[in-house]
Amino acid sequence: MLRKVAGVRVPSSRILRQSKPTGALRTLVVPARAFAPKFARSAAPAPAFQRRHMSAHAGESTLRPEPDKVLQDIADYVHNYQITSDLAWETARLCLIDTIGCGLEALRFPECTKLLGPVVEGTVVPNGTRVPGTNYQLDPIRGAFNIGATIRWLDFNDCFLAAEWGHPSDNLGAILGVADHLARQGTPLTVRDILEGMIKAHEIQGSLALLNSFNKVGLDHVVLVKVASTAVVSKLLGLSRDQTVDAVSQAWVDGQSLRTYRHAPNTGPRKSWAAGDANSRAVNLALLVKKGEKGLPSVLTAKTWGFYDVLFKGKPFEFQIPYGSYIMENVLFKISYPAEFHAQTAVEAAHILHAKLKELGKTSDDIKSVRIRTQEAAKRIIDKQGPLDNFADRDHAINYMVAYPLIYGELTSESYTDASAADPRIDELRAKIYCVEDSRFSTEYHEPSKRSIGNALLVELNDGTVLDEVEIEYPVGHKRRRAEGTPLLINKFKRHISHHFDEAHQKKILDTVSDAASLSKLPVDKFTDLFVKA
Repeated sequence: MLRKVAGVRVPSSRILRQSKPTGALRTLVVPARAFAPKFARSAAPAPAFQRRHMSAHAGESTLRPEPDKVLQDIADYVHNYQITSDLAWETARLCLIDTIGCGLEALRFPECTKLLGPVVEGTVVPNGTRVPGTNYQLDPIRGAFNIGATIRWLDFNDCFLAAEWGHPSDNLGAILGVADHLARQGTPLTVRDILEGMIKAHEIQGSLALLNSFNKVGLDHVVLVKVASTAVVSKLLGLSRDQTVDAVSQAWVDGQSLRTYRHAPNTGPRKSWAAGDANSRAVNLALLVKKGEKGLPSVLTAKTWGFYDVLFKGKPFEFQIPYGSYIMENVLFKISYPAEFHAQTAVEAAHILHAKLKELGKTSDDIKSVRIRTQEAAKRIIDKQGPLDNFADRDHAINYMVAYPLIYGELTSESYTDASAADPRIDELRAKIYCVEDSRFSTEYHEPSKRSIGNALLVELNDGTVLDEVEIEYPVGHKRRRAEGTPLLINKFKRHISHHFDEAHQKKILDTVSDAASLSKLPVDKFTDLFVKA
């Protein structure tokens, strides 16, 4: 029989009654082993084979190691490297004005502007970060998000392609967000400081991307924006070399974004503000370290718990070149078309073929099929079939980006809107377009001396005519076409500012950004004021 004692059911035979001095009874619970035979009271020694397989664990060591070399190399580069490349400085100037222009262009789209401004409506921060194209005056964390989100929204800013892809000018959200705030507080920062920050952020992000594929483990490339931005703004904020190491370690341990929002069937607008989110996190982490937050010295290499073991399949990062100014010198500009960069040459070829069809008295209705020879990366990222749900879906679908100019002879930011996509001819033509990988394109895509982004279009018509294949290896924004591309890049900037400012102010902006020597000496807040709206 079982009885419940103190909430535990025990055999009645194991319950003894004992009188208290007053004569009342109290209950004692006696362990069951007290009633067991004597031979059962002492456990026998473990068999020899069990003792052999037992192991002692002394616990985790609490000794903090030296910071990982990757962290130290980044901090040393940011604090000590002197930029001597005239090409890097000039390319950075072009990159700055192009990136600002891309942000201004995004302000024409309500899907972007609804995410901007302070968290609490009406908040105006004293000496706050000014957001180009708006009248917002925000704290630097929120300012970094605003600037970063506008820069990236239309997928029209620069690009660098390697084992990992990305858009190094995304870092300007954090750099300008912090520098403008500091300048308004009296720190003597000039546009040259902005350009230096851009060159170094480009270099950190791009160097990490050269041989390390974050996309193959499902991570989005904005992890590199966060790391690069954290490093550069740490120096702007006055952090020491060792504090910068700590801040960069915080960026690596911070929760990393998945690529889910860039791929079907989950493609959505988060991909357009993911870089802004990375910018704001970078600024926040650097500010926390400035207040005394400690770093994590083995954040990458720690066994079991470090970045390599948790998120990179145990593989350490590899580096192709030392930090310098290579990435800025070789950055790719999106000049003619707001299209995902792996499709840029395909879109250019589609424009050529549209003109050819027109010359023959044909239209897209006469097309039977379109074959796209492309690189492995394009096949993996932007080769999509089926319905495209939104703007973000369309600007990352190569068959949409090719079909549209074959029909209309143009591809603009408006081409991805719901209204534009409603034309049934687009999906009809998309269904006739297919991609095949060209191994040469895939190989030369990674070659440091080439870094081509080749595509070739072969069009067959309903009457059996096969048009000459159009192959383009280097987009107009490539370093190999820089002389051709620079005037077009300036024209792109002119278009982007024209929607926001009158002719007199447009001229003032163009005169300012065209004089490289004077621009580099301009205080940061005076530069930002050129683009602020009352």
